[in-house]
Amino acid sequence: MTERRPLRALLQAAFVAAVVWFGGAMVARQWGEVSALRASLRTDWAGVLAASLAVLASYAVLIATWRGTVRAWGERLPAGEAARIWFISNLGRYVPGKVWQIGAMGVMAKQAGVAPEAAVGSALVVSLVHLLVGFAVVAVAGGSLLRHYVPAGSPLPAVLAALSAGVLAAPWLLPWVARTASRLTGRTFAVPALPPRAIWLAAAGSAVAWLLQGLGFHLLGAAVLGHATGDAASSVAVYTLSYQLGFVALFAPGGIGVREGTLHALLVTAGLATAPEATLLVVVSRLWLTVLEILPGGALLLAAPAGSRPASAPR
Repeated sequence: MTERRPLRALLQAAFVAAVVWFGGAMVARQWGEVSALRASLRTDWAGVLAASLAVLASYAVLIATWRGTVRAWGERLPAGEAARIWFISNLGRYVPGKVWQIGAMGVMAKQAGVAPEAAVGSALVVSLVHLLVGFAVVAVAGGSLLRHYVPAGSPLPAVLAALSAGVLAAPWLLPWVARTASRLTGRTFAVPALPPRAIWLAAAGSAVAWLLQGLGFHLLGAAVLGHATGDAASSVAVYTLSYQLGFVALFAPGGIGVREGTLHALLVTAGLATAPEATLLVVVSRLWLTVLEILPGGALLLAAPAGSRPASAPR
């Protein structure tokens, strides 16, 4: 176990360096664009604060949701430790390949004393359900916007419906998948009982979090542009869809480029903003979200190095 510590420390240092590199370069590029457009900014800072609080509230909901999913496996994770793990692992989205975020969450939860299957399984369940619920939120909040963006006859709605059904049926499907994998590989795959409430808890928490984040974007638009970009439902839809497409683009750290292109196209196509307004809002919202996502995790990394944490969590 002792021999692994230098390697673990090296891997953690490499992870932090990669996050700082990608995240720092991203902020530097965006700051230049914001500065060039500074003359047109008439910022309502109270509105920016309200928008930021809405997004931070969504993070609190997601952390509570993950803790609830961990409890569904019969494990316990203190609130403070769960927040530390969630924010630090969230930095992984700024490295190409979104598996870093889920992998870091599982490893850190295991180090905190959570059983390996619960640590990795809860991270996977929450991430997958959060992704699928996001598309459901888009369908409900912005059906008319989807008609502008998704071509007629696209199989996307049917695919999403099938995936959503699979997630809801996961408590019953996982044991079958494990048995099939065991037969094919000759290895034994033990799958813990996954209560349906774990899936439904993750779905409910994800829905609330998406709504809060969309509301935050709505408030930010009003604070930056001096007027709202449509109604709150439209803001929720365009924000969520652009965020989702950026997340599934594995090659793009933090969804950079994909999220911005989608958000700009939706705002202009749906008549929610003019092209110059959309450009300004895209740049400001990216810088705003990058700070909200990187700052808490970076501060926690500096305040409490991984080596100083307890080896196990109270049960």
